[in-house]
Amino acid sequence: MTDPQLVLTERVQSALAAAFGAEFADADPLIRPSQFADYQANVALSLAKRLRRQPREVAQSIADHLTDFPGTVEVSGPGFLNITLDDAWIAEQANRVFKDPRLGVGVNTPPQTVVIDYSAPNAAKEMHVGHLRTTIVGDALARIHEHLGNRVIRQNHLGDWGTPFGMLIEHLLDVGEDSAVARLEAGESSAFYQEARAKFDSDEDFKRRARERVTTLQSGDAETMRLWHVFMDATIRYFNKVYAILGVTLTDDDIAGESMYNPMLAKTCDELEAAGIAVVSEGALCVFPPGFTGTDGKPLPLIIRKSDGGYGYATTDLAAIHYRVHDLKADRILYVVGADQALHFQMVFATARMAGWLPETVSAEHVKIGMMLGSDGRRFRTRSGESVKLTDLLDEAIERASAAIAEREPDEEARAEIAQAVGIGAVKYADLAVSHDSEYIFDFDRMLAFTGNTAPYLQYATARVRSIFRTGGVDAASVTGPIILSEPAERALALQLLGLGTVVERVARDSEPHRLCAFLFDTATAFTTFYENCPVLKSDVPEETRASRLALCALTLKTLETGLDLLGIPHPERM
Repeated sequence: MTDPQLVLTERVQSALAAAFGAEFADADPLIRPSQFADYQANVALSLAKRLRRQPREVAQSIADHLTDFPGTVEVSGPGFLNITLDDAWIAEQANRVFKDPRLGVGVNTPPQTVVIDYSAPNAAKEMHVGHLRTTIVGDALARIHEHLGNRVIRQNHLGDWGTPFGMLIEHLLDVGEDSAVARLEAGESSAFYQEARAKFDSDEDFKRRARERVTTLQSGDAETMRLWHVFMDATIRYFNKVYAILGVTLTDDDIAGESMYNPMLAKTCDELEAAGIAVVSEGALCVFPPGFTGTDGKPLPLIIRKSDGGYGYATTDLAAIHYRVHDLKADRILYVVGADQALHFQMVFATARMAGWLPETVSAEHVKIGMMLGSDGRRFRTRSGESVKLTDLLDEAIERASAAIAEREPDEEARAEIAQAVGIGAVKYADLAVSHDSEYIFDFDRMLAFTGNTAPYLQYATARVRSIFRTGGVDAASVTGPIILSEPAERALALQLLGLGTVVERVARDSEPHRLCAFLFDTATAFTTFYENCPVLKSDVPEETRASRLALCALTLKTLETGLDLLGIPHPERM
């Protein structure tokens, strides 16, 4: 255990048990970084009333029972414990992390099977900015869980089935397969759908053909299924182009669209009805999970079969839960979906629990995704009020990044490669750096800035560390240290570098990638201060100090690279 907060938590809890009894051994010591020391423990204030003693007296008793402690403790104020760690202890832990290929990040034993449902674009529409957050937050969580040793099953729940496909297939026949495929691969799904919809609304013969096609699609007619595959294959090739630009890890093997669950829907309804969980209400088959009421105070229904016999999202999601628990053997299921779907998922999860399909041993969690806003504070759209195509947004990000680094990198080929990394990294990081359930304003100028908590700042910090090794003619992988601390900036950087393992585990536990972003920003900031105050390659730097500072640089580089890789943020060699 190298993370100072974990070490201190364990030691203070032992002191609490020794001072006040075993029942206090699990109390949260409330240890936080402090401007007056390295850390501050505030537990004495919260326990004072329970113990019927003065907070300072409680704090002093805790301090008196701290044994085998790697630093000094001082009682201050109304009952704070100010904790300052020994430099030698920090250096010892930094050297341990430096020699650890995993940088202090543990491995889950036993590993969990984590199913992550994310991205999920609709085949009848182009990918727009609304798909950005679900895609990159889900992908970051997948990378992080895999790094922790969990078995990750990605599920791209495409909207690839339903009545609209009758008119889409008929329109495909009208315009010709080759023409339709070219347009779908180019990302013109929305325009293609709108044309089909307009014909459906105005042309009675087309409407008749579209409805007949729905019937043949649902019956599994061979030619209709072939045409459906033509449509879907072209659309998926377009999705894959976007995923490649974004650098996400989704593949065709991860597709688990609505069509996959279609054969399971009737059985899903039959089982719920047979168990008495689902009942017919006003012609529709519904579940009324306890605790959910409408504005009128009446029980709120989860409709699983419509009055016309059709199925909805709830039916598909229930079938998916059954499949993921029963067939995929999930221990944990993460749904990275818009926050506006919160009630839907609460009711689906409650229904699955009622049916016994989601046992208490399996966790189902809605990772709520907040809305992306424009500068006017409203949903991010084009000036004409339409959704912004994701490819257009990414192209503009790369173009702006190229302009931003033009003076830094005159070589056109190198600039194109760096601009791709900076532009895409900036868009992804700006999203990941805020809590996933909060809204945020999309601002190219802010996200492409080389200062502040941005991808370019972290990418530049990483490139700057590499430049030290290039300038010194040193291979970072060959640096051996040891790390010795003599300057405040060295100490602060070393202390910061001890926390990667804890933050990665917390991100996985709470599904909060923004905490890793904050850690990386603090790491880059600490390195910047170190870089400005602690020369590494100057001729008057003693050899032992030079070796130590090179080791700190190498550890910083590995930490930043690892963290950025876990977030899916590229880090170019030079900037």
